[in-house]
Amino acid sequence: MPDSVTLAPEALEKLIRDLFVSAGVSETDAAIAAPVFVWANLRGVDSHGLSRVPRYLELFESGEANATPSIAVDSTRPGVVVVDADRAPGPVALTRAADLAIDRAREQGIALVAVRTTVHTGAIGYYTSRIADAGLVGLGMVAGMPNMAYDGAAGASVATSPLAVAVPGTGAKPTVLLDMATAVIALGKIAQFKRAGKPLPEGAAVTADGVATTDPNEAKIPLPVGGAKGSGLSLMFELLTSVLVTAPILTGFHAHVEGGRTHRQNATLIAIDPAALGPIEEFQANVDATVDTIHDLPLAPGSARVRVPGERGAETYAQRSAAGVPVPEKLWNEVVEAATARGITVPDVG
Repeated sequence: MPDSVTLAPEALEKLIRDLFVSAGVSETDAAIAAPVFVWANLRGVDSHGLSRVPRYLELFESGEANATPSIAVDSTRPGVVVVDADRAPGPVALTRAADLAIDRAREQGIALVAVRTTVHTGAIGYYTSRIADAGLVGLGMVAGMPNMAYDGAAGASVATSPLAVAVPGTGAKPTVLLDMATAVIALGKIAQFKRAGKPLPEGAAVTADGVATTDPNEAKIPLPVGGAKGSGLSLMFELLTSVLVTAPILTGFHAHVEGGRTHRQNATLIAIDPAALGPIEEFQANVDATVDTIHDLPLAPGSARVRVPGERGAETYAQRSAAGVPVPEKLWNEVVEAATARGITVPDVG
């Protein structure tokens, strides 16, 4: 048996869409959500692609995720919007938020859209890239349930909160996309190492007792990137997402209040129209010129090339779009089992 199978992106998207519909999600919302997972797989961010779908099925079954949410949109100022997601799947709530941010930023020059009470947002870079595809600068941050160490504290204290920034140029080059977690390694990535039977990098995670480990079976708590810097960023994202929209997560979690440990996430997306600050053509040309400047820097010993954020993902996207998405055999078997149990036709694989 091979270690992995290969799926065409279109077949992968249909499979995810069908699985979501089988869990009670509407055809419309499933069609919005599925591309978010496929985008992550195409860019090589497999920890946020198909591997997340079995967990989503669990969230729907437990009721932690709402398959039929009543999403409410509130706006008291022209450039500010609050989306109450009603525990909607993150890709559904955040895609809507990104589109709202685009529309408002085109009118106002800048817009902030806060999303309250969703569940796992998916790859945050998808939404900022969606904003960038509209010719705007996109920023995104997420806060969630504590699952990462905080510098100097014992146990899971803050979330592995991600940050994404997407800046478009003329279109001749890929969007400059920084998409990172505040942890050395994401929990989804630990699961990938576990499935592959490979050890974790040194200094990436600790056991539930706080003991450093490279065993993915023992690793329970990721460590913050840069120590106090990573945990400090996570704290700030909690303040700028959860607390900002009166939906704090950390206080209720650590105080053990009723419902304080129910899975949920909050997010903030910001869109900026460069045309509000100066000639758009000049901005776009300067983005491309800045990228060229980085590419032309002298190489450090042992370095083959200098990359800008998002470049590797764009190259992987092109490769996988043509050759298909590789899926580890163990994950594929898990997905096939879930699909078969729901009467879903499984696509052919390579």
